[in-house]
Amino acid sequence: MESGAAMTDVVNLYDAKARLSRLIDRATAGEEVIIARAGKPLVRLVPVDGLSPRQPGLLKGLVVPDSLFDPLPEDEQALWE
Repeated sequence: MESGAAMTDVVNLYDAKARLSRLIDRATAGEEVIIARAGKPLVRLVPVDGLSPRQPGLLKGLVVPDSLFDPLPEDEQALWE
């Protein structure tokens, strides 16, 4: 193996479930972790780069229109009663 190269660890799915927290710590430290089922590699566990913290209210007015909470017109209200 080249000097400075990250180690690769292949872990079976059953063991990965039991050790997920430790595997995440290793992946965020730069180690490559591959999760396999029956010896067949399925996924690579890698850190996510560039995530910014959530900003509350970012979609205000876009997801649920303010008019959603306005009273119904009388004729529509009568249909519900």
